[in-house]
Amino acid sequence: MKLGGTTRAPGKNNRVGLTVMQLLDATPEEATAERMFEDVIWGKERKCGHCDSTDTVENPSGKPMKYRCRTCGKFFNIKIGTFLQGTRLPLRKWIYAIYLMLTNLKGISSMKTHRELNITQKSAWYMMHRIRESMYILTKANVLFQGEVEVDETYIGRKEGNQHKSKKLGLGRGTAGKKAVVGARDRKTGLVKAEVVDDTTRETLHGFIRENISIRSQIYTDEAHAYKSLIDYEHGSVRHSVGEYVKGKASTNGIESFWAMLKRGYVGTYHNMSFKHLHRYIIEFVGRHNIRQLNTWAQILLIMHNMGGTHLPYKRLIKE
Repeated sequence: MKLGGTTRAPGKNNRVGLTVMQLLDATPEEATAERMFEDVIWGKERKCGHCDSTDTVENPSGKPMKYRCRTCGKFFNIKIGTFLQGTRLPLRKWIYAIYLMLTNLKGISSMKTHRELNITQKSAWYMMHRIRESMYILTKANVLFQGEVEVDETYIGRKEGNQHKSKKLGLGRGTAGKKAVVGARDRKTGLVKAEVVDDTTRETLHGFIRENISIRSQIYTDEAHAYKSLIDYEHGSVRHSVGEYVKGKASTNGIESFWAMLKRGYVGTYHNMSFKHLHRYIIEFVGRHNIRQLNTWAQILLIMHNMGGTHLPYKRLIKE
């Protein structure tokens, strides 16, 4: 399990797990964690976080930083120009936080994380949102699903009956005050895409389908009127209103299983997902779902790799 100079995941079984003790043994000191991030983000070619130049040298004194760029003359380290920029937390804690978010299938709260890592709750909250950004895996439209695909929508938010009287909308609908999320599951690969939407009109749902699913694919939905008249797709549906959940190949059981995990995380772990950051929680659950077939080390290394080349300033996070 020693990772010192390698980023290769152990074992041949792609479902190899990873215990907490194995993780701690693999990163016994801060220097090991730093080399891990350097190997994963930079690979064999070190890159300046200020100007992207590869003409760099190691700074013998290590002050103010470990490396210096010959092109722009600035000092840098693995934190500059990545999601780690500005963090004062040890990189070992970042690796452990990634591990916690990947191995807790229903998510982990910032309160639990702050206790596990012995950091403030505010730092844990910010750290977790930055890791969620790195879990943005296959949620973009540049990879189209094809073949048999299930499409469905769900609603996230507090129940109207549980709200304080001053916050009740009084609309008499189960979806009142909730946010809509539409998703698709590729039956062949098991991969999922999902995104927060403003409404569930035909225009919105058909737009999501066109952006994420190849034409001539077989799409299966429920009987919602918004899915009618899907052009360029084979369409089958089931009527949930009369207790029909499977009709030949038509069913939405796969994507509904994903919704069930998301809602268990909402109720049992987070208790509330603010609409302001709901899309980030969706990214977390989709990302974790889409890499669940990889061994735990491979998952950690993938998230670490995604942390390179971008940055999420705190001011931008709270302003959005």
